[in-house]
Amino acid sequence: MKKGKLLNSEISSCISKLGHTDTVTIGDCGLPIPDCVKRIDLCLTKGIPEFIPVLLTVLDEMAVEKIILAEEIKVKNRELNDKILEIFAKIEKNENKKIDVEYISHEEFKIKTASSKAVIRTGEYKPFANIILVSGVTF
Repeated sequence: MKKGKLLNSEISSCISKLGHTDTVTIGDCGLPIPDCVKRIDLCLTKGIPEFIPVLLTVLDEMAVEKIILAEEIKVKNRELNDKILEIFAKIEKNENKKIDVEYISHEEFKIKTASSKAVIRTGEYKPFANIILVSGVTF
């Protein structure tokens, strides 16, 4: 049996296949997922699982060099935006590396999800609880 924190086989497999600059999206329960992208649906019910625990678990396995967020999160879900920035500031400090943060319109965000290797759908029920993780390297 797998010993690490991430037990979901689909997410684990996806991360193991990522190359430098490939992307994975983690989204709330309302984010539209293009038919051309692998959907990993974790949503059980409203709010379960929440966005942050899913993000933290993925980050335990994935090297990230950049994150992309919808510009609207700054106003419509400031608390989540601040929490995401706090998480990545800790990673920067602990791993001594810079992680770029890019904000784009929600419409652009939805278009960019089409190039993700997978979209992980959570049960999060708050607006703009979506992030695109850009894969980094471990060396």
